[in-house]
Amino acid sequence: MQADFSYDPVRDAAGCQLSVTLIADRAAMREELKDDALQSGFRIRTCASFADYATREFGGVGDLVLIDCAKADAAVMATLCRIDDRIKRAGSQLIVTTTMEALDTVYCCLTADNAQVLVDAGRGERIIALGRVLAKIPNLHVQEFAADDRLMLLRLTEQVENLAKRMEALTPGQRAGGGAFMFASPANAWAPEPTSEDRKFKPRLPNAKTIRTLIRNRQLRSRFFDGDLFADPAWDILLDLAAARAENLDVSVSSVCIASAVPPTTALRWISQMVDSGLLVRVSDPLDKRRAHVALSDKSAELMASYFAEIGVESSSARLQVV
Repeated sequence: MQADFSYDPVRDAAGCQLSVTLIADRAAMREELKDDALQSGFRIRTCASFADYATREFGGVGDLVLIDCAKADAAVMATLCRIDDRIKRAGSQLIVTTTMEALDTVYCCLTADNAQVLVDAGRGERIIALGRVLAKIPNLHVQEFAADDRLMLLRLTEQVENLAKRMEALTPGQRAGGGAFMFASPANAWAPEPTSEDRKFKPRLPNAKTIRTLIRNRQLRSRFFDGDLFADPAWDILLDLAAARAENLDVSVSSVCIASAVPPTTALRWISQMVDSGLLVRVSDPLDKRRAHVALSDKSAELMASYFAEIGVESSSARLQVV
């Protein structure tokens, strides 16, 4: 007999049950998302395909918006942008499942805070995403789990906690605010105050060839050791974007995910966190509205240049170190 994971109804301060707007073209996925939302204690406000949502008037959005977008043509993009605007005005939370193929297009349409973007995600990842939404809501109670279900949930929770610890280490200023998965923007406490000596000398980034040699040196470790031992997506992202800046190249969000050497969904959480903390910036593609780029912020580029200068990596002729 399958265990019942259903939560009690999720209610706001006035006692009203919180609602979900659900939009998905894939019928099977739509039913799965609907079932997960109902079991999590939400009521379904809207359940529609993209075409239905675009042609019918559903009013506002729910407290949570669940979207599955495997393909993104012009019509879907227009609907995503409209939903994104409604989410920002309503303060709703957002979970989007997509594919690696559609990631760049989907990403450029989403600017609202509180967005969780899952790439080629299984049901377990989607349940974890719902759990993060529920974590913001007090006084929730879940029915008793079977022993096997308890073990599975513990393992999933451990994975989320490990990621949270690593993200908190990236932005120490956040800890006072309550944790890595807060939906509020973190404090910009990662950058030191410049000294008078810093103002006199501003090092430049090494050339791209030098940085990419450093990246290859890092990647070589996986030939001899388990690659998971060295997983450091934030640093891999910073190195890749530093090389791109030295080459004056634009980098799509999907390319950044690949460079991070972790699953795309995990990479997107890091990207979102790094954008919020000011390490990275989103840049719209002026020639293709279906794409959004990610780049180092000016301050982040200065800090990367200072780091390279400090360890003596200033040109292709410099002694290269594994960093």
